[in-house]
Amino acid sequence: MSLKIYNTLKREKEEFVPLHEGFVGIYVCGPTVHDDAHIGHGKTYVNFDVIVRYLRYKGYRVRYVQNITDVGHLLDTGEDRILKGARRERVEPMELVETYTRRYFEDMDRLNIQRPDISPRASGHIPEQIELVKRLLEKGYAYEVNGSVYFEVNKWPEYGKLSGRRVEEAQEGTRVEVREEKRHPADFALWKRAEPEHIMRWPSPWGEGYPGWHVECSVMSTKYLGQPFDIHGGGVENKFPHHECEIAQSEAAYGVPFCRYWLHNGMLMIRGEEMHKSLGNMITLRQAFQQYDPLTIRFFVLGGHYRSQLDFTDEAMQAADKGLQRILGTVRAVRERMRSADAADVADVEVQAMLDGIRTRFEEAMDDDFNTPQAVAVLFDLGREVNTLLNSGQPLNNATLAAIDNLYRRLGGDVLGIVPDQLPEEAGVGLTDDLMRILIEMRAEARQKKDWATADAIRDRLAAIGIALEDGPEGTRWRLAR
Repeated sequence: MSLKIYNTLKREKEEFVPLHEGFVGIYVCGPTVHDDAHIGHGKTYVNFDVIVRYLRYKGYRVRYVQNITDVGHLLDTGEDRILKGARRERVEPMELVETYTRRYFEDMDRLNIQRPDISPRASGHIPEQIELVKRLLEKGYAYEVNGSVYFEVNKWPEYGKLSGRRVEEAQEGTRVEVREEKRHPADFALWKRAEPEHIMRWPSPWGEGYPGWHVECSVMSTKYLGQPFDIHGGGVENKFPHHECEIAQSEAAYGVPFCRYWLHNGMLMIRGEEMHKSLGNMITLRQAFQQYDPLTIRFFVLGGHYRSQLDFTDEAMQAADKGLQRILGTVRAVRERMRSADAADVADVEVQAMLDGIRTRFEEAMDDDFNTPQAVAVLFDLGREVNTLLNSGQPLNNATLAAIDNLYRRLGGDVLGIVPDQLPEEAGVGLTDDLMRILIEMRAEARQKKDWATADAIRDRLAAIGIALEDGPEGTRWRLAR
């Protein structure tokens, strides 16, 4: 089955065929680093992390570009988010940027999100942005007024083809003073003049200023991926006006398509409401990590399709934790059994056939527009099959168990990112063995002294935490009883 993805531009699923055989270029709108990342960011970047992981699983060489917006992202009030954050914390703008860029990547690391291949910053690509603005002016798609430059949307008839929005709708929310200097309220800023109090400013042919938010993504995506490139991703909230403006300015400037496939992930809701500071329901990832394991949050995100809304509630997180522990519990049991299994070169034929069927079903789910809920369901089916095998009394050799473990590592680890190469308790396996040996020796000494109360207490207290001691001709062995 070939990979099919929902292309927002075409409003339908279509077969994915990259521009260059064997290579995929993907650009995803990154964070504006003015504050800590919130759980909505977590959903977006987990969604696209799995997409990138699956493309690599299918054998593509992927170049993943995700920008860092450190200038030019304006609020409706006209303030730059970075400047507002710097005033809030009484630091230099670039000091704020450095702090929250580091914290952003730390948060993504905890969610087991693989870092992009390139993370370009808007402030590091000002010359290229100025060149794009100059090109649009030369081609007659832009005009300069009072040191600012605007894109004239009425000169680009295809404006709105991504979102389906009309030009008239683009004027909503435009500030009065900006409306007065534009030819049309829907025109959007390519370059903004810097007012005297504006700290972040660069020299340009139109005076000192800074780029509009939309320009950076056009410049940085095509600089590293070319035009057109394969996939542009981002949140559905950015479809209009941000992505619409990217398309207009890029295609007007160069006369060729900007991007071939557009992927938009659905929003994360908080108990049925959109997340806003004004509603008091903003939850940063760092706050969420205090209550939930990062892998549980990741698993929760994968429980919904990337294009769907997802509702963050305590009940949903508890269910996600139980589901993740079911999967990891089976992985743990397989790896425990591998330690004492008989060596063999070949896996059991029937078990291998079952694993091949699971792999096929998993790939069919992911080939259907990256359907992670269905892919997770396939892993649950794998767990039922494996637990039946483990509890059947059937001898399973090391090669068979390794084949099971390898499938979990490949599908649950490499693709979904929820099965670690080393489970938390495995990091201390050697220490655990040493501690158990000490307890077994203490129990043996107590029995030798006929101190049955102490010997029984050691056995019973270990049993209470799920560890069984088994006495035999070769001595005492321990195993997990649950």
